[in-house]
Amino acid sequence: MSGPAKPSLHVLLAAPRGFCAGVDRAIQIVEVALEKYGAPVYVRHEIVHNKFVVQSLEAKGAIFVKELDQVPDDRPVVFSAHGVPKAVPAEAQRRNMIYVDATCPLVSKVHREAERHHKDGQHILLIGHAGHPEVIGTMGQLPPGTVTLVETVEDVATLEVPATENLAFVTQTTLSVDDTAGIVDALRERFPAISGPKREDICYATTNRQAAVKVIAQRADAVLVLGAPNSSNSMRLVEVAKVQGCPRSVLVQRAANIDWAELEGVATLGITAGASAPEVLVDEVLAELRQRYEVTVEEVVTAVEDVTFKLPRILAAE
Repeated sequence: MSGPAKPSLHVLLAAPRGFCAGVDRAIQIVEVALEKYGAPVYVRHEIVHNKFVVQSLEAKGAIFVKELDQVPDDRPVVFSAHGVPKAVPAEAQRRNMIYVDATCPLVSKVHREAERHHKDGQHILLIGHAGHPEVIGTMGQLPPGTVTLVETVEDVATLEVPATENLAFVTQTTLSVDDTAGIVDALRERFPAISGPKREDICYATTNRQAAVKVIAQRADAVLVLGAPNSSNSMRLVEVAKVQGCPRSVLVQRAANIDWAELEGVATLGITAGASAPEVLVDEVLAELRQRYEVTVEEVVTAVEDVTFKLPRILAAE
């Protein structure tokens, strides 16, 4: 005799979701470094903000450390995708270490912009979140005191800057597109002469994932965002879904973390994944849902991504 019929659940799967080109490249860098140099290969900070990814690389022989002084001189070290202050590669060079920089090329682009503005004598306003590794890395490209962090629209009114006529702004690549637009408008209103990037610094993957989650959030009773609590782009996806009118939007690291009581009465569930969350975690959640529901899946495609980034030259086969 069969048990009671499972409730129906329609899943809206956001596309694009999950890994972006910068994350893909960073993980590949660690894997290729392990092949080339053998284990262990050290990695300064989490290569990307995802526990599952970090643990799978540890299983292959990567050792994650907080700072360079925890790395022996004779082992290679990889710098994370978020970027590092200039002092870090300088110290690695001083110690004659083999180091591989896995900074996302789109973060490096922001670093170059900031350097160019500094060279032109401009004071830089960095839109971003205090303490995030990407913000620390960007501020660390330039001398102390030459970059001021702006976190909110409210911050703009009280900013103290050396000269209002000679300013430029850059932004962290993983912010909310809409929030950042509000901060940029406030900056332009207060400092009409401020210069900014020709194209938005927020990366294509962040922009695309937010656009996709907006579409599914408008149709869903609840949204699950797969990602890590320290992943800025994943946290922004939750916020964006809520703003779009889906208050039952939550971050989960993987299927085991789902609070099933929160999904009580949900007929349409949106699912997406932050740029550092692997697709295997999405598959895991779908498998878990199928245990409990009669699931139909609709992939909602709002953009197609074909961006790839080359690996650093140091990893090329000799």
